Amino acid sequence: MPGSSRIEGFHKLAPAERLALVADRAGITPAAVAPLGEAGALGLETADRLIENCVGTLAVPIGIATNLVIDGVEILVPMATEESSVVAAVCHAAKLARGGGGFVTSATDPVMIAQIQLLEVADPEAARIKILERRDEIRALCDAQDPPLIAHGGGFRDLEVRVIDAAGGPMVVTHILVDTRDAMGANAVNTMAEALAPTLAGWTGGRALLRILSNLADRRLARARCVWRTDDIGGAAVRDGIVAAFRFADADPYRAATHNKGVMNGVTAVVLATGNDTRAVEAGAHAHAAGTGRYRSLSRWEVTAEGDLSGVLELPLAVGLIGGATRIHPTAQACLAVMGVDTGPRLARIIAAVGLAQNFAALRVLATTGVQKGHMALHAQNIAIMAGATGAEIDRVARAMVARGEVRIDVARALLDDPSSGAGG
Repeated sequence: MPGSSRIEGFHKLAPAERLALVADRAGITPAAVAPLGEAGALGLETADRLIENCVGTLAVPIGIATNLVIDGVEILVPMATEESSVVAAVCHAAKLARGGGGFVTSATDPVMIAQIQLLEVADPEAARIKILERRDEIRALCDAQDPPLIAHGGGFRDLEVRVIDAAGGPMVVTHILVDTRDAMGANAVNTMAEALAPTLAGWTGGRALLRILSNLADRRLARARCVWRTDDIGGAAVRDGIVAAFRFADADPYRAATHNKGVMNGVTAVVLATGNDTRAVEAGAHAHAAGTGRYRSLSRWEVTAEGDLSGVLELPLAVGLIGGATRIHPTAQACLAVMGVDTGPRLARIIAAVGLAQNFAALRVLATTGVQKGHMALHAQNIAIMAGATGAEIDRVARAMVARGEVRIDVARALLDDPSSGAGG
């Protein structure tokens, strides 16, 4: 019977002590939680400083996406994901793209937004103008919060002020736009917003409440485009099927959610591999997809004048090379080294190219054989492992299930139990 989840002083214990206590309170054996204590490259001491109440780490497979040519440069891209077929899909899409020259990317400056909410302002429209009139004072105050950022060429860039009609009455919301250079930038812009809020309240007679960055980083966009030659991808029917699939996603939010999830399969895998904030990137991307007032496709697909397939992806990508897990995690540092990236915007551009490749691969499969055939062939190995297969049994059971067209755990178990199937060890 599990014990109480109320554990006084839990945060003061060492990770190993926490883990033993977790097993006791959960009513399970120490062996059942032993995998949590295997910290891998990160090390428990470092992990314990990254989050509260740490007991271990979760290892996620890292694969290497090959065949990518981005802005004329051959590049290997690490991807961290547990989903079968994601890495293989990018490799195949990139291989087919080489005939058209690969991916071309660009990015805006790495500008983040922080919001300061003012309530109970008697004259909100006049307050808006008052704030805009004091832009230079605001710049000085913000830049004073982070001299190292200024020394690296970043800092305050611009100011926006909006009056929002909310349910409880109008509120004045100030945006400070800050170039965060090679950092994701959350800490920098939040510090500036905290420092600025009392000053804005004093100028306007309002009450400052929220002072926080926005994860809709629509001033920090990464773009990728690519042309796949029609002959390389299976002909005009495949090309037109991809365009039709895109139009479905762009018109219907039910389809768009899955379509964009396919984009994010690639994007999130690289974000995670480099120790960046997957939740921030996901939130920003999906908010951007709804920027026209309805949820739509993040990517755009069309036919070129030469009759080839053109794909374009543009999305907010707030990623960096310094700060947080990116700087601390040795695996993240190794992944960055493999890519050879030296700036945050360059990393964002690579991620956008991977997202576009992933989207192409998914659409091509959907427009031809359907998603299950290729996906289940790779997923069969996972099912074999779940059924208890080990070593060489895994491949034999997986191949047998695919040959039957039945990739299920009950089939895998039957194959293992039946020596005549050729799948058992």
